[in-house]
Amino acid sequence: MHPAYSVIFLTTLIGVGQGLFLALFTGQIYSLARLVPQQDSTHFYAYGSALALGFLVLGLLASFFHLGRPERAWRSATKWRTSWLAREVIVLPLVMGLIALYGLAHWMGFTKPFFTISNVLPVDLTLLIGLAATGATFLLFICTGMIYASIRFIREWATPLTILNFTFMGGASGFVLATLFSLFKAPDLIKMFGYWAIILTFFALVLRLASLWRNARGTPKSTIQSAIGVRHPKIIQKSTGAMGGSFNTKEFNSGSTPKRIRQAKWSFILLVFVLPLILMAIALSWHSAPLLALSFLIQMAGLIIERWTFFADATHPQNLYYQSM
Repeated sequence: MHPAYSVIFLTTLIGVGQGLFLALFTGQIYSLARLVPQQDSTHFYAYGSALALGFLVLGLLASFFHLGRPERAWRSATKWRTSWLAREVIVLPLVMGLIALYGLAHWMGFTKPFFTISNVLPVDLTLLIGLAATGATFLLFICTGMIYASIRFIREWATPLTILNFTFMGGASGFVLATLFSLFKAPDLIKMFGYWAIILTFFALVLRLASLWRNARGTPKSTIQSAIGVRHPKIIQKSTGAMGGSFNTKEFNSGSTPKRIRQAKWSFILLVFVLPLILMAIALSWHSAPLLALSFLIQMAGLIIERWTFFADATHPQNLYYQSM
């Protein structure tokens, strides 16, 4: 498939924003349960929510470059009964709105408990909004992943691993950013966020390797014989049947060589998983802001390569017919 850079940046940026919010809310749960020290609502949760919202807004803006008629973007939500894309279009603004409310509630100091669960967990307005935003965030991960996992004829995508990869890589990048953010705003939470970032990055690595192993072992159900309706055992295509390129040959084919795709796979494994795991482990020992920042930047660069590979490595069945470009 042809990698659309607007979609690459959309899925990468909103993943970071979602992961960062989940990290913030995890920190609040830990502090309410007295597992970590209480943090300042304004300087940590409100500013952190604004940062998460910024990534979501950037991702939303990036998506408009993929549209032929951006002014009609709202119409994509009308098919929510059958389209996962339409559901994503609805859920993304919902997540943004809830995170904005979450940050605003912390900014306004609405942290007086309504009641306490088992004399341990105080329930206030920010906790209720945070729970709603958490549910919406995971729903957004599902919607984004299902846009691709629901396309059964693209075997590289049609697997639950697609949803899990979107979720864990978004969560990992968000917690890495939360670790860097907490170094300046909540030093007491550095290790908590850092350990979770390492755990999520490790599981994201396992899941992404599993998807690569699955795709390498899979075989297409269709053949060139079934594509053109000829049963002869030996068929060699000499041309696409057209003098030049077309929408089919441009949009459903990455134009990349197998060697380049293999290089991209090794690159994102190193940049998204291996180097951040090493740098995070060192940074947590030294409390080093430069190493944490470097870890996040390297992982972000790797995520862009990973998402490019996600599209470029997917084979549309129609390419069985348009084999020779």
